[in-house]
Amino acid sequence: MFFNSLAFAIFLPIVFLLYWFVFNKTKNTQNALLIVASYYFYSCWDWRFLFLLVFSTFLDYYTGIQIEKGKSEVSRKFWFWLSIIVNLGFLGIFKYYNFFAVSFSALLNSVGVKASPILLDVILPVGISFYTFHGLSYVIDIYYKRIKPEYNFVDYSLFVSYFPLLVAGPIERATHLLPQVKEKRVFNYAIAVDGLRQILWGLFKKVVIADNCADYANIAFDNSGSNPGSILVLGAIFFAFQIYGDFSGYSDIALGVSKLFGIDLLRNFNYPYFSRDIAEFWRRWHISLSSWFRDYIYIPLGGSKVSKLKQIRNVFIIFIVSGFWHGANWTFIVWGLLNALFILPSIIFKTNRNNLDLIAKDRVFPSFKESFQIIRTFAITCFAWIFFRAKDLDSAFSYIKGIFSSSLFTIPRFDSKQISIKILLVLILFFVIKEWTSRSYSHVLYFSDSKPIYYKWGLYFLLFMVIIIWGVTAKTEFIYFAF
Repeated sequence: MFFNSLAFAIFLPIVFLLYWFVFNKTKNTQNALLIVASYYFYSCWDWRFLFLLVFSTFLDYYTGIQIEKGKSEVSRKFWFWLSIIVNLGFLGIFKYYNFFAVSFSALLNSVGVKASPILLDVILPVGISFYTFHGLSYVIDIYYKRIKPEYNFVDYSLFVSYFPLLVAGPIERATHLLPQVKEKRVFNYAIAVDGLRQILWGLFKKVVIADNCADYANIAFDNSGSNPGSILVLGAIFFAFQIYGDFSGYSDIALGVSKLFGIDLLRNFNYPYFSRDIAEFWRRWHISLSSWFRDYIYIPLGGSKVSKLKQIRNVFIIFIVSGFWHGANWTFIVWGLLNALFILPSIIFKTNRNNLDLIAKDRVFPSFKESFQIIRTFAITCFAWIFFRAKDLDSAFSYIKGIFSSSLFTIPRFDSKQISIKILLVLILFFVIKEWTSRSYSHVLYFSDSKPIYYKWGLYFLLFMVIIIWGVTAKTEFIYFAF
């Protein structure tokens, strides 16, 4: 079931009405309903993987309790590593086994040893990377005595399987979500209305910006060998807007839907394409994953409180792991390595914490220096996205080679079956302006009481009409469902 589907448009109001008017007596009835709704939501992809979700939930619930009850360090470590190994084992089998099998066979063949890999004919369970990381952070925090285990299985199950975040995040922490799950929620009209606004903006980003940009990005990437460099450059830019609109659009919808149920989720995006350097970009992009790697890999390795050489090593480790987390393909690993190289100068010269403030604070426009920094950061981000989007390394290098050719200076001509490139560029311009003018708020349609009602409803109507007229009506999967 997709957020941008008719099925979800029917599912959400039904759950909302049952939640506030039938199952609203206690937090236990509220949580029970949300678990049933979450399991139904997940089973709409493939009901068989529901058993994997339930097993993963029970594993971490039980091992968390056993870690706390352990009378010796040996016992605590046993249950801790059992959870880690089993969780990563399932993730490795479903997501990475075929990649390692093919890569190892290719290595043997390259040295003259004939080998044919034995591959598994399995599909990747949707959301497995996300709910696995939920469980891992929970168990790790218990082991290091940052939190106590949750003894209420229903409450813990909801923490893992809560449907707005189940398949593509944000990656929640027990310290943030569990306390909310353990309390009865009371309906708040203002928060619910704000949630509807965020859903509206998320849908606009997904079905108007992302899905229309996807059409042009596909033209560029699927036929890169015959396209001129000018189209390839635009294709990389369109993909940058596609993946941002797609993933941040999902996050906006997830956060907005959750507000309807009185539950606050972690913010996942903070206008990343206005970043002045790559370090700032990674503080603003997929925040829940970046902070997860920081807290559970980077800092335990020593973080920045080690020698410069080890600090550089730590940076490369988390970016390689980040790339590998996204998919079992060398393109993702190279994408991670590129970002590590991009951020390296700021680590060496200690400038990675320079841009912590709001850009152009109290100003309408950025300065010339800030504009240059934003464009430069966006350009190198787009370059790295080429590897993220390409089907393999050969395609990525071929794409880059095509950019740096004489055809770069030709007039690009796209043959799209959706909307004209002029309309799309106007929509992207509107999108960028709205994000820029709202950069100090948690989301674009977050309004203060000072905004006149005609402005608010005028914007709602405009977005609704744009979605109706130019939104892609075909059911399109969110990109991060594949991770």
